Amino acid sequence: MGGFFGLSSKRDAVSDVFFGTDYHSHLGTRRGGMVSWDSEEGFTRDIHNIENSPFRTKFDNVFNDMKGTSCIGVISDSDPQPQLVRSSLGTYAIATVGRINNVEEIIEEHFHKRRGGYHFDSLSGGKITVTELVSALIDIKEDFIEGIHFAQKVIDGTALILILKSDGHLIAARDKCGRLPLSIGFDEDGYCAAFETYSYTKLGYEKVRDLDPGEIVELSPDGMTVLAEGHKCKKMCSFLWAYYGYPASSYDGVNVEAMRIRNGEIMAENDMKNGAPALDSVSGVPDSGTPHAIGYANRSKISFTRPFIKYTPTWPRSFMPSSKAQRARIAKMKQIPVHEFIENKKMLLVDDSIVRGTQLQETVSFLYENGADEVHMRSACPPIMYGCKFLNFTRASSEYDFIARRIILELEGEEGKKYINEYSNPETERGKKLRAKICEKFGFASLEYQTLEGIVKAIGFDEDELCTYCWTGKE
Repeated sequence: MGGFFGLSSKRDAVSDVFFGTDYHSHLGTRRGGMVSWDSEEGFTRDIHNIENSPFRTKFDNVFNDMKGTSCIGVISDSDPQPQLVRSSLGTYAIATVGRINNVEEIIEEHFHKRRGGYHFDSLSGGKITVTELVSALIDIKEDFIEGIHFAQKVIDGTALILILKSDGHLIAARDKCGRLPLSIGFDEDGYCAAFETYSYTKLGYEKVRDLDPGEIVELSPDGMTVLAEGHKCKKMCSFLWAYYGYPASSYDGVNVEAMRIRNGEIMAENDMKNGAPALDSVSGVPDSGTPHAIGYANRSKISFTRPFIKYTPTWPRSFMPSSKAQRARIAKMKQIPVHEFIENKKMLLVDDSIVRGTQLQETVSFLYENGADEVHMRSACPPIMYGCKFLNFTRASSEYDFIARRIILELEGEEGKKYINEYSNPETERGKKLRAKICEKFGFASLEYQTLEGIVKAIGFDEDELCTYCWTGKE
């Protein structure tokens, strides 16, 4: 994944873009980049690897090395970007967020066949960078508007696009299906575009509005111009609210933290209706599981506690080391028990989702080792059955990496694929078997998942406005 922040202003833009981009650090851990534009010096670019050091540490030099009234910054889990491009459309910088599934087909059809070949830089392993491919598609056409429309049309996947032109203006384009958010803000000196709304409101900008799916706008210090109207038909990623999104942000008007608390309340109502277990406390797996747990506790009237605290000052990201064993060790080291809330307690633990289950299993073992009597598990999402094909949210080499799919394979072999919907449903015999088997494997006293209807209700959109592919397989 990733996120970006851009600003076109009457004053120097580098500081605001530095902080605005840093506010997207939860969306990516591999690359960070900034490009500034100055009327006299033109473009200046800086890109760093941020796998072992946060964005703000790697880019603390930009205040001395960069200047300009326009600037864009990006956090990326894939490409080194922004990219600087010189083409028939002029010189510009471009950043993208998303995923392209048909890279080879695009290259063959639009560059080898029609243009007699084309040179692309490649990453290790021969992979083409998504951002360079998007810019190459845009450059096929006569102007940015036509080029962005063309790129969005031929891309199978998702492309959120931010361009910094050689006149200091920005072009921002939301992806054609509205799977990702893109919001515009302003202050007295200029206009900004960002993935996360709080990234600009915290810097003193006011919200103009969220862009519609497929909409393209141009931002200058003096205003926002709509270059191409969008449409209202969207497929917003549900997983943004459940897990990836930052609590302070809002997507298309729905705040992340508020959604998570509503979601927890709905899970509690489901348990109360179906016969909730006797519990001493409700807790969340920090950090994104916590608000779901607060909602559950509020509705069920069961005390919310924090039985373990994450020690984050020196190990903020347990997934940073490349070694799986080292990641697991660090994840365990970060968990500091509060014995008063664990020993002899019947606990209900809420996590944002259950993907592979590896760290969750270690967390539950940790609680039992520290004296818990029972640990009941609740997932704030339905069972994850499919890898994300639009945003890389649930990356996996195989769908059998997901614990739900592995259990189905154990229970019925390949034949189980036919009954995935039944396994997702807690009221069917197959659904009950799935939950019982995971309980047996992980040591849960009980397990339940939020229903699809429940999470849709918590978000507050119609189901056909949301992407639920990772749970249902429906595009």
